[in-house]
Amino acid sequence: MIERRDFLRCALAVAVSGTFYPKQAKASAIKTKKLVFVHGRGQAGKDATALRAEWLEALRRGAKDLGKAIPGDVDVVFPFYGDTLDELTRQSAIPLTSDIHARGRPDDDEFLAFQAEFAEALRQRAGVTDAEVDAEYGANPKPRGPLNWEWVQAILRAIDKHTGGMNQRTLETFTRDVFLYATRAGVRDEIDRIVAPALTEEPTVVVSHSLGTIVAYNILRSDRRHLQVPLFVTLGSPLAVRAIRDQFRPLRFPSSVNTWYNAFDPRDVVALYPLDAANFPVQPSIQNEAHISNNTSNRHGIVSYLSSAPVTTQILRALSS
Repeated sequence: MIERRDFLRCALAVAVSGTFYPKQAKASAIKTKKLVFVHGRGQAGKDATALRAEWLEALRRGAKDLGKAIPGDVDVVFPFYGDTLDELTRQSAIPLTSDIHARGRPDDDEFLAFQAEFAEALRQRAGVTDAEVDAEYGANPKPRGPLNWEWVQAILRAIDKHTGGMNQRTLETFTRDVFLYATRAGVRDEIDRIVAPALTEEPTVVVSHSLGTIVAYNILRSDRRHLQVPLFVTLGSPLAVRAIRDQFRPLRFPSSVNTWYNAFDPRDVVALYPLDAANFPVQPSIQNEAHISNNTSNRHGIVSYLSSAPVTTQILRALSS
Protein backbone atom coordinates (compact mmCIF):
# COMPACT_ATOMS: atom_id res chain seq x y z
CA MET A 1 0.00 0.00 0.00
CA ILE A 2 1.28 3.43 -0.90
CA GLU A 3 1.83 5.63 2.12
CA ARG A 4 0.01 8.97 2.21
CA ARG A 5 3.23 11.03 2.03
CA ASP A 6 4.40 9.05 -1.03
CA PHE A 7 1.05 9.64 -2.69
CA LEU A 8 1.25 13.37 -2.02
CA ARG A 9 4.80 13.50 -3.33
CA CYS A 10 3.73 11.83 -6.59
CA ALA A 11 0.72 14.07 -6.93
CA LEU A 12 2.91 17.15 -6.43
CA ALA A 13 5.33 15.94 -9.10
CA VAL A 14 2.49 15.54 -11.59
CA ALA A 15 1.11 18.98 -10.73
CA VAL A 16 4.49 20.63 -11.14
CA SER A 17 5.06 18.85 -14.43
CA GLY A 18 1.69 20.04 -15.70
CA THR A 19 2.45 23.58 -14.61
CA PHE A 20 5.77 23.96 -16.36
CA TYR A 21 5.45 21.86 -19.52
CA PRO A 22 1.95 22.22 -21.00
CA LYS A 23 3.03 24.11 -24.15
CA GLN A 24 5.66 21.57 -25.11
CA ALA A 25 3.28 18.67 -24.56
CA LYS A 26 0.53 20.26 -26.63
CA ALA A 27 2.92 21.26 -29.39
CA SER A 28 4.21 17.71 -29.79
CA ALA A 29 0.78 16.09 -29.60
CA ILE A 30 -1.18 18.34 -31.98
CA LYS A 31 -0.15 19.06 -35.58
CA THR A 32 -0.13 22.71 -36.65
CA LYS A 33 -2.54 23.19 -39.54
CA LYS A 34 -3.27 26.91 -39.43
CA LEU A 35 -1.33 29.92 -40.68
CA VAL A 36 -2.38 33.51 -39.97
CA PHE A 37 -0.88 36.44 -41.91
CA VAL A 38 -1.07 39.90 -40.30
CA HIS A 39 -0.37 42.66 -42.81
CA GLY A 40 1.00 46.15 -42.26
CA ARG A 41 -0.17 49.64 -43.15
CA GLY A 42 -0.82 51.12 -46.60
CA GLN A 43 -3.23 48.42 -47.76
CA ALA A 44 -6.40 50.52 -48.05
CA GLY A 45 -8.45 49.92 -51.18
CA LYS A 46 -6.74 46.63 -51.96
CA ASP A 47 -8.42 43.28 -52.35
CA ALA A 48 -7.93 41.02 -49.33
CA THR A 49 -8.15 37.83 -51.39
CA ALA A 50 -5.48 39.07 -53.79
CA LEU A 51 -3.21 40.10 -50.91
CA ARG A 52 -3.57 36.70 -49.28
CA ALA A 53 -2.66 35.07 -52.58
CA GLU A 54 0.38 37.34 -52.93
CA TRP A 55 1.69 36.43 -49.48
CA LEU A 56 1.03 32.74 -50.03
CA GLU A 57 2.71 32.74 -53.44
CA ALA A 58 5.82 34.39 -51.95
CA LEU A 59 5.97 31.66 -49.31
CA ARG A 60 5.44 28.96 -51.96
CA ARG A 61 8.26 30.43 -54.03
CA GLY A 62 10.56 30.36 -51.03
CA ALA A 63 9.60 26.77 -50.34
CA LYS A 64 10.20 25.77 -53.97
CA ASP A 65 13.68 27.30 -53.86
CA LEU A 66 14.39 25.01 -50.91
CA GLY A 67 13.01 21.99 -52.73
CA LYS A 68 10.02 21.85 -50.40
CA ALA A 69 6.32 22.70 -50.38
CA ILE A 70 3.70 24.12 -48.02
CA PRO A 71 1.62 21.30 -46.52
CA GLY A 72 -1.60 21.02 -48.51
CA ASP A 73 -3.89 20.83 -45.48
CA VAL A 74 -2.88 24.17 -43.93
CA ASP A 75 -5.69 26.70 -43.41
CA VAL A 76 -4.36 30.16 -44.40
CA VAL A 77 -6.20 33.12 -42.86
CA PHE A 78 -5.69 36.76 -43.81
CA PRO A 79 -7.57 39.22 -41.55
CA PHE A 80 -7.81 42.50 -43.49
CA TYR A 81 -7.92 45.81 -41.64
CA GLY A 82 -6.51 48.13 -44.33
CA ASP A 83 -9.73 50.03 -45.09
CA THR A 84 -10.61 50.38 -41.42
CA LEU A 85 -7.19 51.83 -40.61
CA ASP A 86 -7.52 54.27 -43.50
CA GLU A 87 -10.90 55.47 -42.24
CA LEU A 88 -9.64 55.82 -38.67
CA THR A 89 -6.66 57.80 -39.95
CA ARG A 90 -8.94 60.24 -41.75
CA GLN A 91 -11.09 60.60 -38.66
CA SER A 92 -8.05 61.41 -36.52
CA ALA A 93 -7.32 64.55 -38.58
CA ILE A 94 -3.65 64.43 -37.56
CA PRO A 95 -1.67 66.18 -40.31
CA LEU A 96 1.63 64.92 -41.62
CA THR A 97 4.46 67.27 -40.79
CA SER A 98 4.92 68.04 -44.50
CA ASP A 99 1.33 69.33 -44.56
CA ILE A 100 1.56 71.50 -41.47
CA HIS A 101 2.71 74.58 -43.35
CA ALA A 102 -0.63 74.57 -45.17
CA ARG A 103 -2.74 74.00 -42.06
CA GLY A 104 -1.10 76.05 -39.36
CA ARG A 105 -0.18 74.67 -35.93
CA PRO A 106 -0.25 70.87 -35.72
CA ASP A 107 -3.42 69.43 -34.23
CA ASP A 108 -1.51 67.11 -31.97
CA ASP A 109 1.88 68.01 -30.48
CA GLU A 110 1.98 64.52 -29.00
CA PHE A 111 2.24 63.07 -32.49
CA LEU A 112 4.96 65.52 -33.52
CA ALA A 113 7.00 64.60 -30.44
CA PHE A 114 6.45 60.89 -31.17
CA GLN A 115 7.54 61.32 -34.76
CA ALA A 116 10.61 63.32 -33.74
CA GLU A 117 11.70 60.59 -31.30
CA PHE A 118 11.06 57.89 -33.92
CA ALA A 119 12.96 59.77 -36.64
CA GLU A 120 15.88 60.53 -34.33
CA ALA A 121 16.17 56.86 -33.37
CA LEU A 122 16.24 55.84 -37.03
CA ARG A 123 18.76 58.55 -37.85
CA GLN A 124 21.17 57.45 -35.15
CA ARG A 125 20.91 53.74 -35.98
CA ALA A 126 21.28 54.38 -39.72
CA GLY A 127 24.39 56.48 -39.17
CA VAL A 128 22.96 59.71 -40.57
CA THR A 129 25.16 62.46 -39.12
CA ASP A 130 24.28 65.72 -37.41
CA ALA A 131 25.99 67.53 -40.28
CA GLU A 132 23.74 65.79 -42.81
CA VAL A 133 20.65 66.85 -40.87
CA ASP A 134 22.02 70.39 -40.52
CA ALA A 135 22.48 70.53 -44.28
CA GLU A 136 18.77 69.79 -44.72
CA TYR A 137 17.73 72.32 -42.06
CA GLY A 138 19.81 75.08 -43.61
CA ALA A 139 19.91 78.55 -42.12
CA ASN A 140 16.57 78.26 -40.36
CA PRO A 141 16.82 80.38 -37.18
CA LYS A 142 14.16 78.43 -35.25
CA PRO A 143 15.50 76.36 -32.32
CA ARG A 144 15.94 72.68 -33.11
CA GLY A 145 13.59 70.47 -31.12
CA PRO A 146 10.84 67.84 -31.29
CA LEU A 147 7.99 70.36 -31.57
CA ASN A 148 9.64 72.23 -34.44
CA TRP A 149 8.06 70.51 -37.44
CA GLU A 150 10.67 71.97 -39.79
CA TRP A 151 13.43 70.33 -37.77
CA VAL A 152 11.59 66.99 -37.85
CA GLN A 153 11.23 67.39 -41.62
CA ALA A 154 14.98 67.95 -41.91
CA ILE A 155 15.67 64.68 -40.08
CA LEU A 156 13.26 62.77 -42.33
CA ARG A 157 14.77 64.29 -45.48
CA ALA A 158 18.25 63.34 -44.31
CA ILE A 159 17.13 59.74 -43.65
CA ASP A 160 15.51 59.62 -47.09
CA LYS A 161 18.61 61.00 -48.82
CA HIS A 162 21.29 59.00 -47.04
CA THR A 163 19.75 55.58 -46.37
CA GLY A 164 18.23 54.67 -49.73
CA GLY A 165 15.21 53.11 -48.03
CA MET A 166 11.78 54.59 -47.42
CA ASN A 167 11.15 58.04 -48.83
CA GLN A 168 10.16 60.95 -46.62
CA ARG A 169 6.43 60.78 -47.31
CA THR A 170 6.27 57.05 -46.62
CA LEU A 171 8.15 57.49 -43.35
CA GLU A 172 5.71 60.20 -42.29
CA THR A 173 2.60 58.15 -43.03
CA PHE A 174 4.17 55.04 -41.49
CA THR A 175 4.91 56.94 -38.28
CA ARG A 176 1.43 58.45 -38.10
CA ASP A 177 -0.33 55.10 -38.55
CA VAL A 178 1.90 53.44 -35.95
CA PHE A 179 1.28 56.37 -33.59
CA LEU A 180 -2.49 56.03 -33.92
CA TYR A 181 -2.45 52.29 -33.20
CA ALA A 182 0.06 52.53 -30.36
CA THR A 183 -1.43 55.53 -28.53
CA ARG A 184 -5.16 55.67 -29.35
CA ALA A 185 -7.16 52.95 -27.61
CA GLY A 186 -10.13 53.41 -29.94
CA VAL A 187 -8.01 52.80 -33.03
CA ARG A 188 -6.22 49.86 -31.42
CA ASP A 189 -9.49 48.24 -30.34
CA GLU A 190 -11.03 48.54 -33.82
CA ILE A 191 -8.02 46.92 -35.49
CA ASP A 192 -7.73 44.22 -32.84
CA ARG A 193 -11.41 43.34 -33.28
CA ILE A 194 -10.67 42.47 -36.89
CA VAL A 195 -7.45 40.54 -36.36
CA ALA A 196 -8.02 38.72 -33.06
CA PRO A 197 -10.85 36.42 -34.27
CA ALA A 198 -8.44 34.94 -36.84
CA LEU A 199 -6.58 33.42 -33.89
CA THR A 200 -8.30 30.44 -32.33
CA GLU A 201 -7.23 27.90 -29.76
CA GLU A 202 -5.96 25.48 -32.40
CA PRO A 203 -2.18 25.49 -33.01
CA THR A 204 -1.42 28.44 -35.29
CA VAL A 205 1.68 29.91 -36.88
CA VAL A 206 1.40 33.70 -36.89
CA VAL A 207 3.38 35.64 -39.52
CA SER A 208 3.29 39.43 -39.27
CA HIS A 209 4.83 42.35 -41.13
CA SER A 210 5.64 45.99 -40.31
CA LEU A 211 2.74 47.59 -38.38
CA GLY A 212 1.21 44.11 -38.33
CA THR A 213 4.00 42.96 -36.00
CA ILE A 214 2.81 45.54 -33.47
CA VAL A 215 -0.82 44.50 -33.89
CA ALA A 216 -0.01 40.79 -33.56
CA TYR A 217 2.21 41.33 -30.54
CA ASN A 218 -0.40 43.42 -28.74
CA ILE A 219 -3.07 40.78 -29.31
CA LEU A 220 -0.88 37.85 -28.31
CA ARG A 221 0.34 39.54 -25.14
CA SER A 222 -3.15 40.44 -23.93
CA ASP A 223 -5.49 37.74 -25.27
CA ARG A 224 -6.92 35.67 -22.41
CA ARG A 225 -7.89 32.67 -24.49
CA HIS A 226 -5.79 29.50 -24.46
CA LEU A 227 -4.06 30.29 -27.74
CA GLN A 228 -1.38 27.93 -29.06
CA VAL A 229 1.27 29.60 -31.23
CA PRO A 230 4.23 27.29 -31.88
CA LEU A 231 5.85 30.03 -33.98
CA PHE A 232 5.39 33.82 -34.02
CA VAL A 233 7.20 35.51 -36.92
CA THR A 234 7.84 39.25 -37.08
CA LEU A 235 9.21 40.67 -40.35
CA GLY A 236 10.49 44.24 -40.78
CA SER A 237 9.33 45.08 -37.28
CA PRO A 238 9.70 48.53 -35.67
CA LEU A 239 8.75 47.19 -32.21
CA ALA A 240 12.23 47.79 -30.76
CA VAL A 241 12.22 51.52 -31.51
CA ARG A 242 11.84 53.15 -28.09
CA ALA A 243 9.02 55.50 -29.11
CA ILE A 244 6.96 52.42 -30.01
CA ARG A 245 8.29 49.94 -27.46
CA ASP A 246 7.45 52.22 -24.54
CA GLN A 247 3.76 52.23 -25.48
CA PHE A 248 3.55 48.51 -24.64
CA ARG A 249 5.26 48.35 -21.26
CA PRO A 250 5.57 46.19 -19.31
CA LEU A 251 7.15 44.17 -22.11
CA ARG A 252 6.58 40.44 -21.95
CA PHE A 253 6.97 37.37 -24.07
CA PRO A 254 3.43 36.19 -24.97
CA SER A 255 2.64 33.12 -22.88
CA SER A 256 0.88 31.45 -25.84
CA VAL A 257 4.02 31.58 -28.02
CA ASN A 258 6.62 28.82 -28.06
CA THR A 259 9.18 30.46 -30.38
CA TRP A 260 9.41 34.10 -31.50
CA TYR A 261 11.43 34.58 -34.68
CA ASN A 262 12.26 38.14 -35.80
CA ALA A 263 13.81 38.67 -39.25
CA PHE A 264 14.91 41.90 -40.90
CA ASP A 265 17.15 43.32 -43.58
CA PRO A 266 19.77 45.56 -41.87
CA ARG A 267 19.02 48.12 -44.60
CA ASP A 268 15.30 48.22 -43.73
CA VAL A 269 15.17 51.65 -42.11
CA VAL A 270 12.16 50.99 -39.84
CA ALA A 271 13.54 47.66 -38.60
CA LEU A 272 17.09 48.67 -37.75
CA TYR A 273 16.78 47.77 -34.06
CA PRO A 274 16.73 44.01 -33.38
CA LEU A 275 14.38 42.57 -30.78
CA ASP A 276 17.28 41.65 -28.53
CA ALA A 277 18.12 42.01 -24.85
CA ALA A 278 19.29 45.60 -25.31
CA ASN A 279 16.26 46.83 -27.24
CA PHE A 280 13.39 44.50 -26.33
CA PRO A 281 14.24 42.68 -23.10
CA VAL A 282 11.91 39.72 -22.59
CA GLN A 283 12.32 36.14 -21.43
CA PRO A 284 12.70 33.77 -23.10
CA SER A 285 14.78 35.68 -25.63
CA ILE A 286 13.61 36.34 -29.19
CA GLN A 287 15.49 34.69 -32.05
CA ASN A 288 16.79 37.46 -34.35
CA GLU A 289 17.81 36.92 -37.97
CA ALA A 290 19.60 39.86 -39.60
CA HIS A 291 21.01 37.99 -42.61
CA ILE A 292 18.06 38.81 -44.85
CA SER A 293 18.46 40.51 -48.21
CA ASN A 294 15.18 42.23 -49.05
CA ASN A 295 15.32 43.10 -52.74
CA THR A 296 12.27 45.37 -52.82
CA SER A 297 12.86 49.06 -53.55
CA ASN A 298 12.56 50.17 -49.92
CA ARG A 299 14.08 46.98 -48.38
CA HIS A 300 10.82 46.54 -46.46
CA GLY A 301 8.45 44.68 -48.79
CA ILE A 302 6.71 41.58 -47.47
CA VAL A 303 7.11 39.46 -50.62
CA SER A 304 10.89 39.46 -50.41
CA TYR A 305 10.83 38.77 -46.68
CA LEU A 306 8.47 35.81 -47.00
CA SER A 307 10.37 34.17 -49.85
CA SER A 308 13.78 34.44 -48.18
CA ALA A 309 15.28 31.07 -47.27
CA PRO A 310 15.72 31.65 -43.50
CA VAL A 311 12.13 32.86 -43.06
CA THR A 312 10.60 30.17 -45.25
CA THR A 313 12.59 27.49 -43.41
CA GLN A 314 11.24 28.57 -40.03
CA ILE A 315 7.64 28.64 -41.21
CA LEU A 316 7.78 25.29 -43.00
CA ARG A 317 9.43 23.66 -40.00
CA ALA A 318 6.63 24.85 -37.72
CA LEU A 319 3.90 23.77 -40.14
CA SER A 320 5.47 20.35 -40.58
CA SER A 321 5.89 19.59 -36.89
